[in-house]
Amino acid sequence: MPLPCRGWTLALLTLLVGFLIFADISEIEEESGKQILKFLDAEKDISVLKGTLKPGDIIHYVFDRDSTMNVSQNLYELLPRTSPLKGKQFPSCAIVGNSGVLLSSGCGPEIDAHSFVIRCNLAPVQEYSQDVGMKTDLVTMNPSVIQRAFEDLVNETWREKLLQRLHSLNGSILWIPAFMAKGGKERVEWVNELILKHHINVRTAYPSLRLLHAVRGYWLTNKVHIKRPTTGLLMYTLATRFCNQIYLYGFWPFPLDQNQNPVKYHYYDSLKYGYTSQASPHTMPLEFKALKTLHQQGALKLTVGECDGAT
Repeated sequence: MPLPCRGWTLALLTLLVGFLIFADISEIEEESGKQILKFLDAEKDISVLKGTLKPGDIIHYVFDRDSTMNVSQNLYELLPRTSPLKGKQFPSCAIVGNSGVLLSSGCGPEIDAHSFVIRCNLAPVQEYSQDVGMKTDLVTMNPSVIQRAFEDLVNETWREKLLQRLHSLNGSILWIPAFMAKGGKERVEWVNELILKHHINVRTAYPSLRLLHAVRGYWLTNKVHIKRPTTGLLMYTLATRFCNQIYLYGFWPFPLDQNQNPVKYHYYDSLKYGYTSQASPHTMPLEFKALKTLHQQGALKLTVGECDGAT
């Protein structure tokens, strides 16, 4: 005759194991957050604030220290008065990279279900929503995107295309690295002017001058010898300070997927990229290896195929 308590004992053991696993993961996440806190403060580093600069101030570019820029009136007007992340903490965050591995993933609904969604470089979403979702709480915009995706606004057609993308952000944080490299000044000004002229509903943020070095310093301390952090790695590192759990999608720096099928560099265009080129400013495969290790430890969730429930 079976013992009546046997089922309960098994259930309790299952719950206990689950609790211990969850506790271990929470400890890993907490310890990782504490380490990162030694290098950066997400509230402060996500953007320079209005009280710290004034029009006409001279700034040395992060990558081109011999070159400078003057803070324009438009840039000054768009600086936030307080951090867009002040006092924020989210249960779960999705960081959406732009790899073609997202295509046919069916990850859109899962991505949109997260509390806070971060996207990179104004990547289009509407026509790919089943795979990448629509929700956007923060989106980055490297100045080079204006040249690559919007033809440097050479005519009204391209200006309108950019305007439509900006309007679609509808209150999201637009994160523009304005102080990184000298080649982007004019493009940043074009975008700033459009935002002000057309009263676009976005919350602009311009990362601090120390952010990139702080992020690189953190990873170097952990023996991840990256050259220049990618946007995705910057976003992940920042997110550890305001997200309880982090889920990564579209991070795949390889030309073939796990089944040896070709993968586009970006899900939305035909741009080619040499992942292992010595000329590249990034070390994407090395970054991916570090993120995969964190995934295996339970500190984050890395999705590189179809999402659960995808049809």
